[in-house]
Amino acid sequence: MPIRTRILAGLGASAAAGAVALAAGLPPAAAATPARVGAGEEADRAAVAAGPPPLTATLSRAYPAFDANQGIAVDDRYFYVVDNRSVTKHDRATGRALLQFASDPDGPIMHLDSAVAVNGRLYAAHSNYDESPMESSIEVFDTKTMRHVDTHSFGIYRGSLTWLDRHDGAWWAGFANYDEVADGETEPYGETYNTQVVKLDDRFHVVESWTIPKPVLDRFKPMSNSGGSWGPDGRLWLTGHDLGEAYVMNPPSAGAELEWVGTVTLPGVEGQGIAWEHAGNRSTLWTIKRSTKQAFSFTVPYRAISDPSTPTWRVLGPGQFQQ
Repeated sequence: MPIRTRILAGLGASAAAGAVALAAGLPPAAAATPARVGAGEEADRAAVAAGPPPLTATLSRAYPAFDANQGIAVDDRYFYVVDNRSVTKHDRATGRALLQFASDPDGPIMHLDSAVAVNGRLYAAHSNYDESPMESSIEVFDTKTMRHVDTHSFGIYRGSLTWLDRHDGAWWAGFANYDEVADGETEPYGETYNTQVVKLDDRFHVVESWTIPKPVLDRFKPMSNSGGSWGPDGRLWLTGHDLGEAYVMNPPSAGAELEWVGTVTLPGVEGQGIAWEHAGNRSTLWTIKRSTKQAFSFTVPYRAISDPSTPTWRVLGPGQFQQ
């Protein structure tokens, strides 16, 4: 996504220690309250907008990353920093840059958003942001050589593909839409509320899709969902374009909207793509900070997140029916 940060999400990192300051999170804009709303109903709305009580991640390590601009991927030995037209492979032990895929400025690859490492391949989300109509594709690289080896086009689709992950035998993806008005346009770029999370089969055909809760989308505005990665807790973690927060989701037991079960503050982070490493109990969450050109690894208190226990429906017998 382009450098159009609207909300300050963190303070500068110390060059000597790589430590980062706590992000200054801002609450979403409050929706207009209709007339004659009771105090209880107003409190309920405020609680929904505020979301689950936030937890805070702890910075494990910071690396210099000269092209940290869009997102990051990680495997057992390397991390991969994503820029619009390039992906750079770094050694996790030293942080040293080893290889880089670099697209020609006039080539077909123009806006890589994030990536995921799966079985020796790097699957990158790509779009034509912020051109219209929205076009998206998946671009595939060999992690050993960083050569481009495959592509899958969605053409004109549900929005701009911003992230991709592999989980539970399926592909998962985010198609972002924006309230931002692109240069030369008069209408919003798809409108943020139209953002979707999509489950895909092995041939990238849609199996299911969900919306993101509106209070979370309000935090994304005027931009959208930038990152997504399945965590070691079996939940989907999402990030926006600007704020240093990750929003933890479950697929719903019914309906079409994801269930928001947790919020984790990522100190110093400014949104963008994320990646969970798959290391079981030792898993850390990887992010970037574009303003200081760094890659971060965080220890996250994901075990402290619990699912709501309140039932959402009942089965009623005679004499109990609602009318």
